[in-house]
Amino acid sequence: MTVVYDTVIRNGTICDGTGAPPTQGDLAIQGDAIAAIGRFDGHGNLELDATGRVVAPGFINMLSWATESLVADGRSQSDIHQGVTLEVFGEGSSLGPLNPEMKANLRERQSEVNYDIDWTSLDEGLQWLVRRGISCNVASFVGATTLRIHEVGYVNRPPESRELDHMRGLMREAMQDGGLGVGSSLIYAPAQFAGTDELTALSEVAAEYGGMYISHIRNESKQLLEALEELISISERSGAPAEVWHFKASGPSNWPKLDQAIERIEAARRSGQRITADVYTYHASSTGLDSTMPGWVQEGGHRAWVARLRDPSVRKRLREELSIAATDNEFLSAEKILLVGFRNPSLRNLTGKTVAEVAAVRGTSVEDTIMDLVVEDDSRVQCVFFTMSEDNVRKAVALPWVAFCSDAGSLAAEGIFLKTSTHPRAYGSFARVLGKYVREEGAVRLEEAVRRLSSFPAENLGLDRRGRLSEGFYADVVVFDPASIRDHATYDAPHQYATGVQHVFVNGVQVLEDGQHTDARPGRVVRGQGYTRGPR
Repeated sequence: MTVVYDTVIRNGTICDGTGAPPTQGDLAIQGDAIAAIGRFDGHGNLELDATGRVVAPGFINMLSWATESLVADGRSQSDIHQGVTLEVFGEGSSLGPLNPEMKANLRERQSEVNYDIDWTSLDEGLQWLVRRGISCNVASFVGATTLRIHEVGYVNRPPESRELDHMRGLMREAMQDGGLGVGSSLIYAPAQFAGTDELTALSEVAAEYGGMYISHIRNESKQLLEALEELISISERSGAPAEVWHFKASGPSNWPKLDQAIERIEAARRSGQRITADVYTYHASSTGLDSTMPGWVQEGGHRAWVARLRDPSVRKRLREELSIAATDNEFLSAEKILLVGFRNPSLRNLTGKTVAEVAAVRGTSVEDTIMDLVVEDDSRVQCVFFTMSEDNVRKAVALPWVAFCSDAGSLAAEGIFLKTSTHPRAYGSFARVLGKYVREEGAVRLEEAVRRLSSFPAENLGLDRRGRLSEGFYADVVVFDPASIRDHATYDAPHQYATGVQHVFVNGVQVLEDGQHTDARPGRVVRGQGYTRGPR
């Protein structure tokens, strides 16, 4: 009897995600799983011809900020158009655990996208997002900053013993709910107030459940190597594998340090430690103006920070510190700071200008301009910082232990998203891997790039039946044209979808058909090992 599958993709170049050479064949989907690969009898209710196309596992975004953008538009357009089927959250902050004060603060800071916060735990937050209807899968680390705020607040001090015990307890509950590990963002306040011992204590809990420690390390410029050493130490002491989020060396004087950082990671790997990294494929970063300021002025949270910036005595001290720091702080090169995101509509005419240009027009110093913009916008003000080396990006892309991320939301080129600008990585980071670095520059082989977009991060995260084209695995599948896939987003015009991805399936459901979104929303919560296996 002829087998009838839900979907059969014919005559594709199959890159199964393992890094093995591509093969020619067919792929069958039944329900939410891959049912057959290669040559087999049977046909599909839906038959797709993939001649000349690559059939690959869905891609994993190792650092996504798509939580709020998915609330606004669950289609995950900018990433689905690149073949991304799983968004990973949790850089310092996560959807839970929350206490009443944290919920109130989060509601207060909402801007264009408004919603009730009807959850408390991380898993409840992820389930809430899925119930709204989303096209992609979602997973999350437990935010180390979220845990710290929950117990310690925004003050600069170590947690008391009972507070740390409670943080570890909350961490344990989140891991049992399927958290991927603990994620930190140590360049920002109050995250930077956390010491190595505190982070190690949380990572120990993550390790009990097969989770990892993943970090925006404490410094990516002058103290890059010292910050990397802290991550490696936390991994060694806690027993948790560790990953460096958006691996980079910022500032021209620090670019040579990337080679030393690579050597240190590879030495740790040779000794048996599981140390990995991920990158976005651009030589500019994106964050807020808070990253230009020291922790002391931000202690106490957003309201306290803005209040200090209105105080003449504080401004005098900060002005002097920023002026001195400008000699070795890559974030204070005003002509390289591009303004892209404002909360206050009256400031949006400044979008696309540099801090230096705004300072010149206003007739104020760079230091005062930075302070004024934060006060006037009542936000951290989103910026793009041109501080990295394209040669270093290319070097990192070629490393076998590096995965990929966007460090951005998954946006739509329409509606409220057009009210502000963004970094082009929100629309192009993954297509850029396959177009620029595989096809055009030959920095990495196609099958190796697919591996590091799929099975490599899936295995690092300990995900069940994700990341490979294999019978019985979930049918997260992308079909793309290797000859035409490319990014189109630019710094001047970022809201442009990548092209070249033809079809995308999430849990067996087609969400992209011939390059057009189907409006299907089959996304699920993807959980870590602790959810099914419990502590080791």
